[in-house]
Amino acid sequence: MTVKFGPSGNSDKFYEQGYKSSLQMPKWLKDMGLDAYEYQCSKGVKISEETAVKLGENAKEQGITMSIHAPYYINLASVEPEKRENSKRYIIETMTAARWMGAERIVVHPGSCSKMDRKKALVLAKETLKTTLAQADEMGLGDIHICPETLGKINQLGTLEEILELCMLDERLIPTIDFGHIHARGLGCLIDQSDFEKIFDIMEKALGNDRLKSFHSHFSRIEFTAGGEKKHWCFGDTQYGPEFEPIAEILYRKNLSPTIICESRGTMAEDALELKKIYMKVGN
Repeated sequence: MTVKFGPSGNSDKFYEQGYKSSLQMPKWLKDMGLDAYEYQCSKGVKISEETAVKLGENAKEQGITMSIHAPYYINLASVEPEKRENSKRYIIETMTAARWMGAERIVVHPGSCSKMDRKKALVLAKETLKTTLAQADEMGLGDIHICPETLGKINQLGTLEEILELCMLDERLIPTIDFGHIHARGLGCLIDQSDFEKIFDIMEKALGNDRLKSFHSHFSRIEFTAGGEKKHWCFGDTQYGPEFEPIAEILYRKNLSPTIICESRGTMAEDALELKKIYMKVGN
């Protein structure tokens, strides 16, 4: 079992080198020494079946593990039934695209609490997610993992505990642990090794060892304000946290094999490689 590293979307450098199509990304990433790629459907699922199939074939040929980020505007806890139905549709559309390209995971934002009590919002989100899973099963998409993500703004539904409670609905649900988001919504809470250890301990207690071993993850340095997340930065912007070394140490010591997707601003692939180098250095 090995940790997989890759970018969320395409780096600026990819285009600066003359590449134009995401179909070229798998080989580009393989040549860099990476092994994962999260395709972005954050503004809607617009990829055609033909293109998705070709991308999946290219990724398989290069040994690149695919995942997809579902649209940002999903809100599982909207008070408006129509918006919840639309959110279900966006998830199913993303899962369909995942099937085309051979991706086994889609990342989903739970949405906002709005002015609702957080507990009520979580109940509503669980109901929406449960019916989405049932629909996915009916459509033969039930083997594709939905990965709810921890979110960075305090008014969003997406604390670590909330994401784990969502994932407790079904063993096929895998958490996306975004360390930058946790750090931002905690106003800089990830400092000491023990701060990181706590995340892994809570995750294992809630979901067990199997999902701990193979969880999904996002990482980037994030600037925050009193409301939480403000802006993603590059790994070289060391004035912002969190650090990756404590995470790498835990992954190696616990023999975990997550997929680590880097969401740096414009340098996601290059920074993913830096994360991989840190992990390998810890291992050696």
